[in-house]
Amino acid sequence: MNKTYPVTANEPVLNYAPGSPERESLRNELAAQKNVCREIPAVVNGERVFGGTATAVRAPHEHDRVLANLYHADQKTVQAAVDGALAAQREWSSWSLQERSAVFLKAADLLAGPWRARLNAATMLGQSKTAYQAEIDSACELIDFLRFNVQFAHEIAQMQPQNSAGVRNRSEYRPLEGFVYAVTPFNFTAIGGNLAIAPALMGNSVLWKPAATAALSNYMFMELLEAAGLPKGVINFVPGDAIEISNIALSHPELAGVHFTGSTAVFDTMWSEVGRNVARYRSYPRLVGETGGKDFVLAHPSADAEALAVGLLRGAFEYQGQKCSAASRAYIPASLWPVVKARLVAMVDTIKMGDVCDFSNFMGAVIDRRAFDRIRGYIYRAREDANADVLVGGKCEDRTGYFIEPTVIEVKDPRHALMQNEIFGPVLSVYVYQDAEWDEVLKLVDGTSPYALTGAVFATERAAILQAQQALRFAAGNFYINDKPTGAVVGQQPFGGARRSGTNDKAGSALNLLRWVSPRTVKETSAPPTDYAYPYMGQ
Repeated sequence: MNKTYPVTANEPVLNYAPGSPERESLRNELAAQKNVCREIPAVVNGERVFGGTATAVRAPHEHDRVLANLYHADQKTVQAAVDGALAAQREWSSWSLQERSAVFLKAADLLAGPWRARLNAATMLGQSKTAYQAEIDSACELIDFLRFNVQFAHEIAQMQPQNSAGVRNRSEYRPLEGFVYAVTPFNFTAIGGNLAIAPALMGNSVLWKPAATAALSNYMFMELLEAAGLPKGVINFVPGDAIEISNIALSHPELAGVHFTGSTAVFDTMWSEVGRNVARYRSYPRLVGETGGKDFVLAHPSADAEALAVGLLRGAFEYQGQKCSAASRAYIPASLWPVVKARLVAMVDTIKMGDVCDFSNFMGAVIDRRAFDRIRGYIYRAREDANADVLVGGKCEDRTGYFIEPTVIEVKDPRHALMQNEIFGPVLSVYVYQDAEWDEVLKLVDGTSPYALTGAVFATERAAILQAQQALRFAAGNFYINDKPTGAVVGQQPFGGARRSGTNDKAGSALNLLRWVSPRTVKETSAPPTDYAYPYMGQ
């Protein structure tokens, strides 16, 4: 089948093995960046604005090291960014899809080539990701978003209505009227980039409010977009106080949409604010949000114990458990638990944690002091709880960096706070159930948490897999069979959840891009009628 749009494939993941050229390149870039303190301004209409207060961006694994000074946008700067976005959209939206696509395809090529080590190093230093975690995030996933979004946008453009005799119909996929407010998280450079570029590709202009703790990599990606030819004002980079920026953005009559990833509580507040302001908007804003998760791993008695143990470890502790998809509650049958427990504890004991510039480390630090204190509080309370048993890990050290050991806690109560609350750190809670309680456990998994982002089932019996798929149909937007509940790949596993986990608009698919267009249907009649009477009226 011939296609008139570009067909892409996922960016290959480099392995950074000893002696590889990518390893040497990344090491050199890390050495260069860690000894330079950058100045990160707001970017409004292509101009750098250094006004407002400045805060230090620190390396989480070495919190005395200041990587950058981040200048907060004041109210005047935010208003200028909104005005600039509205002005820029008039020309940007007149560009053809092919012309807009060229900018993002060039950005993908730059990131796959000369910018790869640069952005990966910034992600490692600023967000404490290992080389592998940075590679799959700030290189591969972000490249995939840039390229697959273009493919999806062209597929959408080809979705056209039928014609009839003497009538030609077409669908025009217009951008929204106004600007899109993108509020992005610290944990994935790729998410930060995609929340800004997805609406922009469809002809919208964007006000991008990055997380301060991800500002180094996010600003570098902004520079990459400029190098790829993105016109001034299409994406305005506005770091600063979230409440002050949101007060301006969410009350503006030209707000066209919100693209958000972050906590459920913050999204609730933004949704409520939009509701209060709804009468003043030109159009009903599109609200797209991916929020919290309390992601489960459910094992059937037929599960492969070795695969289950590895899935638990990787799912719970890669990137310090700071993935919204991370495994944080597990349900293990009593018949498997002794083997799984022994294997899991033994593997966790071998995990190395420390400075991500040491490539032998599996884990880095949690993102900041606030996260460290929150996660440590859960662990310390568990130590004093008769219904919880800390099996391995639990040490918390903040002298040089915000380090929390990978921690496994067995709980006696399946509705313990550790099984319900989002912790967003390297803590895995395990409930052991009797094998005969499989049917009851399915109901328990579905009803315990308010979230429904990701989940996994491990089983070798096909009937059990089918039963779990049906019983947990609404418990996870991304459901994994015999695999960890993390690691969604653009174009392969579109990502998003429902319930209190968000609007499930599936980043990494055409479904997300459809939220950033306002289609117009055009009907053209070749020979319009010249008499109002219909044939049935004849005598």
